[in-house]
Amino acid sequence: MLEVRDVSFYYRPDRPILRDISLELRSGDILCLLGPNGTGKTTLLRCILSLNKIKGGSIALEGQELSKVSAKKRAEMMAYVPQASSVTFPYEAGEIVLMGRVAHLALGSRPTEKDRRRAEEAMDKLEISHLSRYQFNEMSGGEKQMVLVARAVAQQARILIMDEPTANLDYCNQVKMLKVIKVLAEQGYAILMTSHFPDHAFLACSKAVLMRDGVIMAQGMPEEVVTTENLTALYSTPVCVAEAKLDSKDTVTKVCIPVMNN
Repeated sequence: MLEVRDVSFYYRPDRPILRDISLELRSGDILCLLGPNGTGKTTLLRCILSLNKIKGGSIALEGQELSKVSAKKRAEMMAYVPQASSVTFPYEAGEIVLMGRVAHLALGSRPTEKDRRRAEEAMDKLEISHLSRYQFNEMSGGEKQMVLVARAVAQQARILIMDEPTANLDYCNQVKMLKVIKVLAEQGYAILMTSHFPDHAFLACSKAVLMRDGVIMAQGMPEEVVTTENLTALYSTPVCVAEAKLDSKDTVTKVCIPVMNN
């Protein structure tokens, strides 16, 4: 559904931000993009969303070159879920979700009853219908993030680009968000998410990409690339990937532990 091939980007030719970036996203994939601050993760998302014009390589949506896809068609195919933030005007949550239908409206037209049903269905899917009349700016971080995901679902785009969807969320809301992401992937969505929590790759993702200084260090299945050696190199600090037993049935998962040196 999304193919990035040898993409490069820079503001100044002598200071490249992205170099030879390649990745692939298929229906049902959850790809976790990991890397330290300032490494180019958000820049890559902006290139995929056509907010930055790439300097080399190619990006294709369902086999079609991104530069040849109209803005309206891109919005029908791909939705962006930013980190939760405040909005300028006092919109209700239901109104925020309804904005996801803009991609399907003719210029200057108003949402139809069908659009309102799609927005309501999206909120139902995420089990947040009870928040419909709440002021968005008065919600918690977790509630805001769920509303923004519902807006993307209402947009009916099959590719979701999520910029740190669990940022600033407590453990409970992180788990809720990851469960929602997994359910969406099971329904055929293709999801690209950035994260500062390597554990999330094990908990929810089918692919992981490790990026540092604008280049990809490793990519593949989380179990293969999210390792002690790779994370230590990625973050320039000791990180240990260990196994934890979760219950009496000896269910085991991997966890990432930063190591505090004396």
